[in-house]
Amino acid sequence: MEASREIYWNIGHGWATLLPMYLLAFGAIGVLVYGFMRGVKVYRQGKAVNRIDRPVERLVLALKSVLFQSKVIRVRWPGLAHGLFFWAFFLLFIGTLLIMGQADFMDLLFGIKFLKGTFYLLFSVVLDIAGLAAIVSMGAMFVRRYVLRPEGLETSWEDAFMHGMLFVILFTGFIIEGARMAVTELGTPLSYWSPVGLIFAKAMAGMGEDGLRALHAGTWWFHLLLAVTFIASIPYTKFRHIFTTSANMFLVDLGPTGKLTTIDMENEEAESFGAVQVADLTWKDIFDTDACTKCKRCQDRCPAWATDKPLSPMKVINQIGQVAFQSPEASLIETIGKDALWSCTTCRACQDICPAGIEHVNKIIEMRRNMVLMEGEFPGEEVMTAMEQTEVNGNPLGVGYASRGEWAEKLGVKTLAEDPEVDILYFVGCYSSFDKRNIAVATSFIALCRAAGIKVGILGKEEKCCGEPMRKMGNEYLYQTMAAENIEMIKGYGVKKIVTTCPHCYNTLAKDYRDLGLETEVESYVVFLTGLLRAGKLKVKAQDLSCTYHDSCYLGRHNAIYNEPRELIAAAGGRITEMERCADQSFCCSAGGGRILAEEKLGNRINIKRVQMAAETRAETLISNCPFCLTMFEDGVKGADLEGRLRARDIAEVLAERLEV
Repeated sequence: MEASREIYWNIGHGWATLLPMYLLAFGAIGVLVYGFMRGVKVYRQGKAVNRIDRPVERLVLALKSVLFQSKVIRVRWPGLAHGLFFWAFFLLFIGTLLIMGQADFMDLLFGIKFLKGTFYLLFSVVLDIAGLAAIVSMGAMFVRRYVLRPEGLETSWEDAFMHGMLFVILFTGFIIEGARMAVTELGTPLSYWSPVGLIFAKAMAGMGEDGLRALHAGTWWFHLLLAVTFIASIPYTKFRHIFTTSANMFLVDLGPTGKLTTIDMENEEAESFGAVQVADLTWKDIFDTDACTKCKRCQDRCPAWATDKPLSPMKVINQIGQVAFQSPEASLIETIGKDALWSCTTCRACQDICPAGIEHVNKIIEMRRNMVLMEGEFPGEEVMTAMEQTEVNGNPLGVGYASRGEWAEKLGVKTLAEDPEVDILYFVGCYSSFDKRNIAVATSFIALCRAAGIKVGILGKEEKCCGEPMRKMGNEYLYQTMAAENIEMIKGYGVKKIVTTCPHCYNTLAKDYRDLGLETEVESYVVFLTGLLRAGKLKVKAQDLSCTYHDSCYLGRHNAIYNEPRELIAAAGGRITEMERCADQSFCCSAGGGRILAEEKLGNRINIKRVQMAAETRAETLISNCPFCLTMFEDGVKGADLEGRLRARDIAEVLAERLEV
């Protein structure tokens, strides 16, 4: 069988066929290019940002994500259906290019055929199976969207148009193949290498040759018109994510995970800070809105949405897109709603699960910055009070700064002012300095360090809040003020290594402070203690403990530290029963994004929902590694009436109780 007959059997092989075909194709491509150029004009409303540096690294990441559908298939069944369709359609696309390459160029111009012999037989069966796989996966996606209808999954005319057009393109392809095979191949060994086409051929066998030729010719041209319509419609429908989502994999942020842009607060030419209109965002922020597939994975993972708050990350992205494309002068803040913006805990669950590489959190923070820095607006009086207390005392709890190191005095821990020759600087943080429950964690950490022979120093009253809650709430000015003072102290003492028991402090010192001049090594206490344990410097007794473990957002998704805490718990004899939402899919405690400073007034309480998840494991102890989480869980256990059934503890406390004397 000659490959040219696959396309032009009964149509004719020559310029009379090629000319109208390619005129239609190039016309469709022209419409496609024009559509995307209109989009480029919209993207250019945003500010400049460099997302084409390190091109080789970006290209590798993009190809891996697109070709292997690595982020798509993380959600098993819908992801596998989409992945199967992509791989099948990709094979069909490659197959079509090969056929065109031979029939329209190599064979027509040079008489060369490369689709022949064993290669052609394999080519035929692979494309036949790919076509069937594409139809099956399309059916699965149709059932999910229109029959099962998961809560929150929105449908529109575009979805029906996309499903319908793709299905008809695939089905007419088999009709064309079946009509040709019924005349030319039925009853021959070659027909078995096109198993799906053979089924169609047998179904059409009674039509007679004239009828089959007419059906083949008419369906071929109809199939071609559908194909060019598909191409032309891409930039005007959700089909555009074929290009925009793939491109977004190339445009990902290669910087440290979750790191925010540092504003130049001394820029006298700046008319405003933060974002209130799309022109205040970057072009990548606007491009994100075009890459969104509305799959609702971000919404499904959002703790605010799960507890009936008005925040849907998916809707935020689409609302920004609507403003950008329809009314660019409109207020983003008013369009999205202030309650929605204040509800975000910056847990990054949305960004982590997004298969399109969309960056939700930084957009929300930019709008918060505008509300705080330009309007002086906060989500509640308690947040305003916390900001004022931080300005006066260097912490949001309202405790005098002079008493910041009192917890350590009875332990004999010296400040760097008293003795700067230490192995590590323990950056204590506000809660472990002033909150009674979290002081117990700091005390345990000191005991562990001493048992391992580590000399620890603290800044004491010279330490200020790292500024992270203020920054995530939008108060960039106060954050930079706190950061500058801390950095000056740390540099002044020549500190070589910083360890902290707070993931928020760790993330801020290790990433954000870099923009402001801190170069000192920073390590989370769980990584530090794991190193001591592996080196044999820290020895603990394994005592049976029924527990579950909560991956804090700022240690987990923000810094991918998952194994070390579990290794420490195992060394202490802990038998972890994992919650359904664990590791990179962990559910937030509610305190991130500066929400530790704010009352949770909307919807249900996130911390109660989380401790209920822990209680479902029937474990006796809920172990965490964050002062914010511990505070929320202590409160949540009481609020969920779980006292006596579930106890919240920190890893350091568990280890300290099991130290070998």
